[in-house]
Amino acid sequence: MTDEHRAANGPDGTPLVLEHHVLKSLLGAWALAACAPAEAEAVEEHLGDCGPCADEALRLREAVGLLHRPESLDLDPGLRTRVLDSCLERRPARIPVPEWAAGYDAETARLDALLQDFGDSEWHAPVRLRWYEADEASTRRTTVAGVIAHLLTVDGLVAVALGLDDPLGDVTPARPTPSDRTEAYWRAAHFPPTRSVRAPWREQSHALVRTVSFTGSGTGRMTVPYGDFELPLHDAMLDRAFECWVHAEDIAEAVDYPYDPPSGRHLHRMVDLAARMLPSVLEHRRLHGLAAPVERRLVAAGEPGRSLRLEIEGSGGGEWLIPLDSPAAKGSAEHEVAHVALDGAEFCRLAAGHVAPREAAAGQVGDREAIRDVLFAAASMSRM
Repeated sequence: MTDEHRAANGPDGTPLVLEHHVLKSLLGAWALAACAPAEAEAVEEHLGDCGPCADEALRLREAVGLLHRPESLDLDPGLRTRVLDSCLERRPARIPVPEWAAGYDAETARLDALLQDFGDSEWHAPVRLRWYEADEASTRRTTVAGVIAHLLTVDGLVAVALGLDDPLGDVTPARPTPSDRTEAYWRAAHFPPTRSVRAPWREQSHALVRTVSFTGSGTGRMTVPYGDFELPLHDAMLDRAFECWVHAEDIAEAVDYPYDPPSGRHLHRMVDLAARMLPSVLEHRRLHGLAAPVERRLVAAGEPGRSLRLEIEGSGGGEWLIPLDSPAAKGSAEHEVAHVALDGAEFCRLAAGHVAPREAAAGQVGDREAIRDVLFAAASMSRM
């Protein structure tokens, strides 16, 4: 056999004989791994004997490497939502997840996907929980497994309100606040939490979504007690979605893994919840001397009063007029005394106690005292 012919096994097992010019024309397809198996074998055998073709094949392979950027093997975090939306457009769910619970459904699913392939070292990776207390940054050291235990016990507040089992069982904390429930769970455990906490957390999150989906509009007036305050069930589910995302970021940071914010529509709802809570938080802080007193007369319920315009930029953005003098007052553009602009994810991290109030706002215009009070009020909503 001459140098211009090389043999390989064809589909029927007989030798595949290709001429030099044919093998040379296959080099591009071979570099792209697009040859048939028999052709690829013939090309590779030829490259061992033909220097010019071997040099050309090397150049082609290097060019292909430049054209194909390395891609992450991890699924796009928004893929689940897009696939579900596409499926539901074709066949609506018989029992759909309510829109006010969709954020919790999405964020628990994203966190569960992050946890899926964790080994023992990741489950025991140190995590530092962060929040603001008395206008001072506070932290609590735990592990990835400890964070999931924290989510399990605080989600349990919603579970109990819906008539489901309490993950604390017979353990009774001094107060039913989220932090007290978490500390009680950690103390009652014989050993630090391990990967085994994932299963009950996951089962409980599925049970919560399933239960609110079945009950639907029948939960409209239901409230969830948080110890020092209570939230309507719809807001409590948003609160749990928010905390799930925030702590998923904590976990991702601990294991040096990228993690994206929620989708725009879910992020918008989380921002809206915080914006709606701000007037009551401001009033509470004012009563405890943590915010500037109202210098003017109190505004009657439903009447316009001094307001701060909160502008949220980027995904989940929008504008909210925050009444400053009374939670019963009405936000008013005519009575606007200050304007604060923030990115949506940054505002949520402020409300989670992960960003210092003095470092939060990208843009500030107007009454500096009002701006300070609102930013510190946002941070004060954080908790362990």
